[in-house]
Amino acid sequence: MIRALLLLLLALAAAGSVRADCPPTPALPSADQAATWAAKAPDRGLLWRISRDGHSSYLYGSLHVGKADWAYPGPALRAAWAQTEVLAVELDPADVGAVLAALPKAAPLPPAMARRLDTQARAACLSPDALGALPVMLRLSMLTLMEARRDGFDAGFGQDVMLMAWAKSEGRPVQSLETVEEQLLALAPEAAELPAIVDGTLRQLQKGQMREPLRKLSRAWSRGDLRALADYPRWCACADSPAERAWLKRVNDDRNGPLANRITALHGAGQNLLVAVGALHMSGPQALPRLLAQQGFTVEALLPAK
Repeated sequence: MIRALLLLLLALAAAGSVRADCPPTPALPSADQAATWAAKAPDRGLLWRISRDGHSSYLYGSLHVGKADWAYPGPALRAAWAQTEVLAVELDPADVGAVLAALPKAAPLPPAMARRLDTQARAACLSPDALGALPVMLRLSMLTLMEARRDGFDAGFGQDVMLMAWAKSEGRPVQSLETVEEQLLALAPEAAELPAIVDGTLRQLQKGQMREPLRKLSRAWSRGDLRALADYPRWCACADSPAERAWLKRVNDDRNGPLANRITALHGAGQNLLVAVGALHMSGPQALPRLLAQQGFTVEALLPAK
C-alpha cells in the first residue's frame, strides 16, 4: 500500500539513526551477488495463467516485502513476463508527489494514543515529527516495515518493486488498478474502529509479537501455500477484535471485486498483462482467481508447480 511514499519517508524518518538497537538498514547486494541471485533465482509466490477472448494474461501473487535475494524472478515468472507486454499493479508509485498531495490532513489523535505512537516510533529509530503528518494507519505501516527489517525484510526488496523496476528498465507500460484516493480510503478505518486497531498493532509491536507472523507470512508466500494464506486472520494476531476483522476485510476482500473488474477491462482491451497483486488477495471466498473465473476467464495455476 502506497509503497513509494513509505519507502521515501522511511529513508527520511530514519536518517541519521545510529543506535545499536535500531532496525538494520538493508544492505544492497554487490554486482557479483546480484548476478548470482538473478541467475539462480527459484520460483516463489503464486502464479496463474488467465485466458479469455482468445488471449492470455498472467496473475501473480506478490509479497510487498522481501529479502535481498528474493528481488529476482524465477523461471516461471520470467516466462510469463516474456509473453506479456504490460505490467498491471495495485498502484504505480512512480509519482510520489501525487501520493503526497492526495494525503488528507492527519486528524489529531487522543493524547494517550499519540504518546504511544511516538514512543514506538522512537523505539524503531524513527522521528515522531517525520511521522506526525501521516494518517495513523500509514504510521503503523511504517512501524511494521521497520520491525520487518530486524529479520532482513524490506519493502525495497518486495516483488512489486522488483517488477516495476524491471518494467522501467525495459520501457514497459505500467497500469494502475487503483487510484491513490481509493487505496487511502480502503486503508482508513471507521472512526469507531480506530482505537482497537491502533491498540492491537501497538501491543504487538511493544511485546515483540509482530515478527513471527511476518516470518510465517513470508514462508507461506514463498512456497505458494494458499491454505496458510487463507488462514491469515487466524494466526496474524491482527484480527482478534471485531474492529480489526472488519478493517482487514475492507482492506483486502472488499477491494477484490473492483480489482477483478479492472483486470477484466484491461485484458478485454486486448492487452496481454502481467498482473501483480498482493498474495492475500488470492485467498478466501473473494479470491481474485475465483472472481476472474466467474467473469469468464479460464484460470490455470502455474505456481506453485504441481
